[in-house]
Amino acid sequence: MESFHQEALPHLDAVYRFALRLSGSPADAEDLVQETFLRAYRAWEQYTPGTRAKSWLFTICRNVFLRQRKRDRRRDETVRQAANEVDTNGIQAGEIPVFTTAYQYDPEGQFFASIIDDGILQAIENLPPDFRDAVVLSDLEGLAYAEIADVLGIPIGTVKSRLFRGRRLLQRQLYEYATESGYVQVNPQ
Repeated sequence: MESFHQEALPHLDAVYRFALRLSGSPADAEDLVQETFLRAYRAWEQYTPGTRAKSWLFTICRNVFLRQRKRDRRRDETVRQAANEVDTNGIQAGEIPVFTTAYQYDPEGQFFASIIDDGILQAIENLPPDFRDAVVLSDLEGLAYAEIADVLGIPIGTVKSRLFRGRRLLQRQLYEYATESGYVQVNPQ
C-alpha cells in the first residue's frame, strides 16, 4: 500500500479542514477524517492511481458525513420518542443533557485563526450549506468545478451557480463586516 501513503496521506490536512467545515467541531472532524481514511484504505484497489486523490477523499468524507448525519437524526428521533414515553425522573422532552468533548489543541486551527478572524469564519458558516460546501471546496481547497461536481454529486452547472450565489452572499456579509470593522470607509454622498 505504498501508493496509498504517497497519494492519499499528503491530503490529510485538506480533508481535515473540509471535515471541520462539514462538522463544525474539531473532535467530530477528527472522527470523520479517521473514518474517511479507513474507508479509502479499504477501497484503495478501486482508486485509479495518478488521478485526483484529493477529490476522491473529499467525496468519501462528504458521503461519510451525510450518512452519519442521517443516522444521528434517526437516533435523535428515537431518543425524543423515548423521552416523551418515559418520564421517570420528571425530565421533560428537550431537557436531555448533551455532553461534548473538550476542545483539543489544534496548531493548524490556531494558525488559520490568526490569519482569518471570527467574523470571516462566521460569514462562511452563515452561508446556506449547499453554497458553503461549494465555496469551501473551490476557494479554500482549490478544487476545480468538475472535482467539486464529483464530490457533491451535482452537475457542473449547479456547481457554478452555487459558487456564484455563495460568493455573492459572502461578499455582502463581508462588506458589512469590513464596514463595521473599519476596513472599508463609506463615503456619504
